[in-house]
Amino acid sequence: METDVLVVGAGPTGLALGIDLARRGVAALVVERAEALFPGSRGKGLQPRTMEVFDDLGVLDAIRTAGGLYPVGMLWQDGRRTGEYRMFDAVEPSEDAPYTEPWMVPQWRTQQILRARLEELGGKVAFGREVVGLDQDEGGVRARFASGEVVTARYAVAADGGRSTVRRLLGIGMTGEAVDPYPTLVADVRISGLDRDNWHIFPPGGAGDDYLAICPLPGTEDFQLVARFPEATAPDLSLEGVRKVVAARSHLAPESVTELRWASDFRPRAALADRFRSGRVFLAGDAAHVHSPAGGQGLNTSVQDAYNLGWKLGAVLRDGADAALLGSYDEERRPVAADMLGLSTRVHRGETRRGEATRQLGLGYRDSPLTRETRTHPGPLRAGDRAPDARVAGIRLFDAFRGPHWTLLALGDVEAPEPDGRTRLVRGPAPGTYGPGLYLVRPDGYVGWAGDTPAGLPDYLARFGRR
Repeated sequence: METDVLVVGAGPTGLALGIDLARRGVAALVVERAEALFPGSRGKGLQPRTMEVFDDLGVLDAIRTAGGLYPVGMLWQDGRRTGEYRMFDAVEPSEDAPYTEPWMVPQWRTQQILRARLEELGGKVAFGREVVGLDQDEGGVRARFASGEVVTARYAVAADGGRSTVRRLLGIGMTGEAVDPYPTLVADVRISGLDRDNWHIFPPGGAGDDYLAICPLPGTEDFQLVARFPEATAPDLSLEGVRKVVAARSHLAPESVTELRWASDFRPRAALADRFRSGRVFLAGDAAHVHSPAGGQGLNTSVQDAYNLGWKLGAVLRDGADAALLGSYDEERRPVAADMLGLSTRVHRGETRRGEATRQLGLGYRDSPLTRETRTHPGPLRAGDRAPDARVAGIRLFDAFRGPHWTLLALGDVEAPEPDGRTRLVRGPAPGTYGPGLYLVRPDGYVGWAGDTPAGLPDYLARFGRR
């Protein structure tokens, strides 16, 4: 088999990348070692920036239908409600940021939605394909599966999780630390005796016990159960094991847990791959960075890895851009992942609250080699920043950005060149969040170039194979 891009792993990262490549006309094969999509709720929190990405990828309506806002935490002690806990401060949506609060969707449901969108665009997932060998040369990558099949691709992307086989085959190290030495059980259960309006939190109640949290999962009849254990304990992942934990740490009877749908255990850690690229192979998602789940950054940072890499692969494979463009993936995403790892760890240890930084709307690439700020007196929005939403001459900018193209904003009294076939032009008065000027918005929603005049713009665009 031959393809342009081999994507190893059908989690949120691999599926999002498959979607982005498919809509650009890039032939991509997404392969998954398992026989089906991941069945658990694990990465259930979608940050506002990821909601913007999903808007562009065409899955936002389905994601919003499938999920809901985070419920208010309800603290329990000895069978009594003792207080409320809000995980996030409420932030009102605004014109520049229409999504401001995290959205809860079980990971398995997010993956179903992404897979359906991939198939709608003509892509597919090949299940039961375990990569056991990998080699590359100047012409491409050869991946060998356990079945003996071989796939040849021009590029490959490892999106195969924290224990990435591809990362190991490449010999790329991963540096990290234990965030918490205590093992944690996470399970999807059906349970009676608790309302679905609250996230039920049972603080430690005795020697050897630790917390228990039971959260209703929107759009389902399930709850996600999380329990932490003493360091030397191995969590029992059976139905009876989960029932014992619930009975010991709450006022509920063991039989309140009526069904165990999925369970896993882990020790929270933070780790970063030494590099995100080896030749023609890229690391994305958990294969590149592993987070504590406390900050709600792992899945979101992973999807945004895919969003950053997808348009660059498209530019090289379909638009004739120089392959050197792909070097910017590591340069842009590795610093972001490092920052998000630090944030996740601080949230886990109670050193900071979940707030503006965890929403990921402030992330950007001002120091990227792809960023050009040419204005004499830049305003608060600079090249490299996320391009906010607004209305310009009756056009919603997020509607204008949607799709695999560049967008040129000519705001205020400025001269603008006629766009080429892959750039959409929007003219009109300058919103306050932008200020007057020319803003060239990248396909991933960041300002790549900004200027007072078009001088230098054609040369900038030429780097991306604009033909």
